Amino acid sequence: MQLILDRRLRAGAPLPTEAELMGALGVSRNSVREALKALQALDIVEIRHGYGTYVGQASLTPLVDGLTFRTLAQQGDDGGALALGDILQVREVLEEGLIRRVVGVLSDAELDRLEGVVTRMEEAGRAGLPFPELDREFHELMYASLGNALVPQLLGAFWTVYRRIAGVQGWTDDPTPDVTVRRHRDIVVALRARDVEGAQRAMAVHFRGIEARAAQESRGVG
Repeated sequence: MQLILDRRLRAGAPLPTEAELMGALGVSRNSVREALKALQALDIVEIRHGYGTYVGQASLTPLVDGLTFRTLAQQGDDGGALALGDILQVREVLEEGLIRRVVGVLSDAELDRLEGVVTRMEEAGRAGLPFPELDREFHELMYASLGNALVPQLLGAFWTVYRRIAGVQGWTDDPTPDVTVRRHRDIVVALRARDVEGAQRAMAVHFRGIEARAAQESRGVG
């Protein structure tokens, strides 16, 4: 990792050959290969067989995989529901903090786009269609104006963990789409009013609904 940093190698850049790494680091071929495998698991390097080794994207995939495994490993007892609740709580704290920052910076055009996503949610719900991707789009769009590339990655990581667990457990889609739509619309209303406290309350209510639904599904209810 230090060699990548020292040489300022960016994502997609080729790494030195194994022989060059052995010479530069003063280690054996086995040590180089083991190190590359470890970095590959972290998405820090990408091994393209037949082509070479390249600097990876350093995505949050390892975090997603670890959180998913951690939560699923605790399923089957009360610990499973608590583990998922922990993940939801962290995301809630993150979003309640972020929403304070966007209340004053969202433009009318951005608010219109958020309202458009909610309308599409409503239409999907009326047609009896699930809309998890629209839910994800809503939350990522809400914070896009911050210009922080890590925010959508973190939100996407938590979203992916939740959906993976839901898929493995065979949980049903949102049993109350009309309530979900209303909670998202309440967030937009508060944002349009530039009401910081109201936006935070609306977000908290939204997450209480997600947490309650997850708890019910964990108990086989819903």
